[in-house]
Amino acid sequence: MNPQEEATDRRKFLQTGLAGTAGIGLAAASTTSVAIADEEKASISPEETNEVDVLVVGGGTAGHVAAIQAARAGAKTLLVERNSQLGGTTTTGGVAFPGLFDAWGRQVIAGIGWELVKESVELDGGTLPDFAKVPQRHWQNQVYTNQFLYAILAEEKCAEAGVQIAFYEFPQAIKKTDEGWEVDCVGFGTNRRVRCKQVIDCTGGAEVVGMAGFSRLREEERQPGSYLFMMGKEHQPGRNQIHRLYVHGADSTNSRTATQANLTGRKTILAKVRKEKKRLMHLQPETGFRESYRIEGETLITVNDYTSGRLFEDAISYAFYPVDLHTKTGVKPKPLKRGVVPTIPLGALIPKDSRDIIVAGRCLSSDRLANSGLRVQASCMGMGQAAGVAAALAAKAGSTPMEVPLAEIHALLKEHGQIIPGQA
Repeated sequence: MNPQEEATDRRKFLQTGLAGTAGIGLAAASTTSVAIADEEKASISPEETNEVDVLVVGGGTAGHVAAIQAARAGAKTLLVERNSQLGGTTTTGGVAFPGLFDAWGRQVIAGIGWELVKESVELDGGTLPDFAKVPQRHWQNQVYTNQFLYAILAEEKCAEAGVQIAFYEFPQAIKKTDEGWEVDCVGFGTNRRVRCKQVIDCTGGAEVVGMAGFSRLREEERQPGSYLFMMGKEHQPGRNQIHRLYVHGADSTNSRTATQANLTGRKTILAKVRKEKKRLMHLQPETGFRESYRIEGETLITVNDYTSGRLFEDAISYAFYPVDLHTKTGVKPKPLKRGVVPTIPLGALIPKDSRDIIVAGRCLSSDRLANSGLRVQASCMGMGQAAGVAAALAAKAGSTPMEVPLAEIHALLKEHGQIIPGQA
């Protein structure tokens, strides 16, 4: 049989085989196809160079919001993310019930993060909490979100705003220039040099800030990470929470420590499957980490600032969550006193004595107890949007985020749907 006849017979076999399985109730999974448009195809050259106004590093909870906001404000924006999707804790970590957007019967965090959460719930046919009602337990107003929808909606909003996304890449070196920064990023098969006016570090551990030589803070002990999975019954995204395994000693400092956390979590889950003899129905791709490095900022938020609801003069967002420090014996959240709503100052997002760089997310400048409440998703989304505004305005003015007039930051945040602390 010649090669052409062999190929023809193979096609006939596959066609009749598929028809046969369908006939006995074993229909093949449907397949659709899509092609990348010519104008969207990436270069196969290993060397890439970008000239942008704003570089956002990290596409997690704060980062994708920061990038969307910077681009919507008119800044040419590049978002670099080391993993394969946006959303961070909500998507890759699997904590797909973000909060808290409300406090004491009113919404206190809105803007782009809420826009994404609300749209993903509505598209999924889910339900939103009634923020006019004060829940007995804080978690009752966390929003059940379909993590898979959220990730692709975030990409859509980036595309609509004009954000360029580079997955599977991360900075390896950063150098100060007269115009801002030169950042060398590396991915498999890609060496990218980015020249930018402003950097927003949303890495969770202020990794770019550390690379640039600015001070960071970290305790010797870190809160356990959580590995999320489901055994015994089907996980329904956007409808229920899933099982959580504490991974003690989980550390996201580098690839080696993150690898160890993931291997430890998966090994333990496999042992549970064998012991309990239940089917493993869902497994997140990696451990969710709670803390790493934080910056030493122009302002440090203390736990007293947080629990008293201090209204900072340069407040750019609200935050709301109990003091929530996880330990080896579990967690006992300490709710805030009724009426208290903490605020986040711009100075807590600015590395001390820096220019042209700002952070957002859990690596903001705060003590450990304050950070245990500040690190949650809604608060990080609020920070991300504020950082996006400050960086975009600074790039446009040729200044640095700390020098942008606060009134201009507030006005642009308000224009894009955010709630400003202290303003009706």
